[in-house]
Amino acid sequence: MNPALSLAAARILLGTVVLARPTEGATLLRLDAAGNPQLPYMTRLFGGREIALGAATLLAGGPAQRQLVAAGIAVDATDAVAAFLAARDGSVSRPTALLLAAPAVLAAASGISGIRQL
Repeated sequence: MNPALSLAAARILLGTVVLARPTEGATLLRLDAAGNPQLPYMTRLFGGREIALGAATLLAGGPAQRQLVAAGIAVDATDAVAAFLAARDGSVSRPTALLLAAPAVLAAASGISGIRQL
């Protein structure tokens, strides 16, 4: 299967999980849900974004699908940058930033690989 389309399906799964269990999702990512009561709200925003982007990518075809994959690459790259900025400003530890950045970088790479096949 095309890596970009597999990533789109994974986005839907991840988004569904964090919408249903935002506190556990944040904790899995080593974020302090107990210390930040607004974090479940932000986690749900992330989940909704992932579901929308994944579903739109899978439902689209042709040039629109390529554009949605490109949008996903941009989102994932931004997520990676956000993780590094969070480490720099001290809002997350360096190990947590790496944990947050790694899947974003891998997702961007998967999108880049997949977009070539579309």
